[in-house]
Amino acid sequence: MARALYIHWPFCLAKCPYCDFKSHVRDTVDVDEWRQALIADMRHEADIARGETLTSVFFGGGTPSLMPPALVECLLNEAERFWGFAPDIEITLEANPSSVEASKFADLARAGIKRVSLGLQALDDETLRFLGRLHDAAEGLAALDVALRAFSRVNFDLIYARPGQSATDWDAELARAISFGTSHLSLYQLTIEPSTRFESMVRQGEFEPLDDERAADLYELTQELTSAAGLPAYEISNHAHPGEESRHNLTYWRYEDYCGIGPGAHGRRGGAATVRHRKPENWLSAVSRNGRGIAEERPLAVREQASEAMLMGLRLAEGVDLSALAARFDLPVVDLHDAARCARYQRQGLLCFEGSRMGVTPAGMPLLDALLAEVVPDALVSEQIGG
Repeated sequence: MARALYIHWPFCLAKCPYCDFKSHVRDTVDVDEWRQALIADMRHEADIARGETLTSVFFGGGTPSLMPPALVECLLNEAERFWGFAPDIEITLEANPSSVEASKFADLARAGIKRVSLGLQALDDETLRFLGRLHDAAEGLAALDVALRAFSRVNFDLIYARPGQSATDWDAELARAISFGTSHLSLYQLTIEPSTRFESMVRQGEFEPLDDERAADLYELTQELTSAAGLPAYEISNHAHPGEESRHNLTYWRYEDYCGIGPGAHGRRGGAATVRHRKPENWLSAVSRNGRGIAEERPLAVREQASEAMLMGLRLAEGVDLSALAARFDLPVVDLHDAARCARYQRQGLLCFEGSRMGVTPAGMPLLDALLAEVVPDALVSEQIGG
C-alpha cells in the first residue's frame, strides 16, 4: 500500500498569537544532530513498512523553510532509499514569505521540493501586525512571486473572518488573492484556540472576535468567489483547480495511512496511531535512547477508526462512501451514521446522498462541527488524528 510521509520541523522565529501548532522558538539548532535524529526516526517507520512506495512527502511545522536546503535534500534522498518514490510523487514544503526564506526557494526546488505552501495570511500590513507575522505585505508578495518562478505548484494561506472585517474588505482581498493565479488556496476562518495569546487577549477584552453570523456571510462569499474563479472548495477550507488538490492532505481526510516523524508528529499505520514526543529536547532524547521519537503507539479499535474516517471524510466535498467504509471496517452501514438524523438534515438541505455516498452540502459546511456531532453516532465519536 502506498503511503505518505510527514516530516515535522518544529522551529519558528516567533510564535504567532493565533497558533496552537507544535512550534518552538530556539536560539540555535544543531543541524547535524537533527539530521541524524530525523533519519533514525524515519528508518524506524520504514522498517515497519518496507516495500511501500511513497506518493507524497510533506515538510510541515513550525517553519520548515528555515531548514537548510542541504538537509531537505538529504532527508528526501533517505526517504527515497527507504521506501521508493512514486513517479509522480508530490513533495510539499510549508514556508514563511520572508525575503530570507524566499532566497532559499531555488535551492529548495533543486533539493527536490515540487510544491510550496506559503503562509501569507493577509495582504495588508495592519492585519499582518495584528496576526503577529514577521513579514509585511510587500515582502510577502515578493516571496510569492519568487515561489511562482521556483516551483511548479504553489499554495498560499489567508486568514479571514478577522475582528471588524467587512464583506467589502474580504471581497477585495480575496479577489486580489485569486488574481495571483495560484492553483490552490487555503482560506481559514480565524478561530480563537485554547492556550494561545489570542485567547488571553479576548479574555482580557483587547479585541472581540467576529460574530458567527457575519463569519458565515464571509464563508458564503468565499465559496462564491472561489467557485467563479475555478477554485472550488474540495475541503471546508481548501480550494483548488481540479487536479491540483493537495494529495498529501487528501491522505489524511480519506483516512489513509501516513507516517509522521519529528517532534509532535502524529501518524497512522496498520490500524495503530503514533504520537511523537512534543518537546524537541524530549524527542531528541527518545531517538537517542530508542532509535525512534515515539511517545505513544496504540492500536485503534475498529469503531474508533470508523468514527475517525467519518469525521475526516465528511470535511471533503466528495463526502464518504458508506458501503466502502462498512466493508473496510467490517461493520454494518447502519452503524456508521444516525440514519434518522441524517434524513432530517437531508430534508433541511444540509446533507446529501447519492447511492451509497454521503456528503455535507455547501449550506451545511458552515455548520460542519455541529453536524458531525449529530450524525456520527455517539459510540463512534473520538478524537481526530491529524498531521
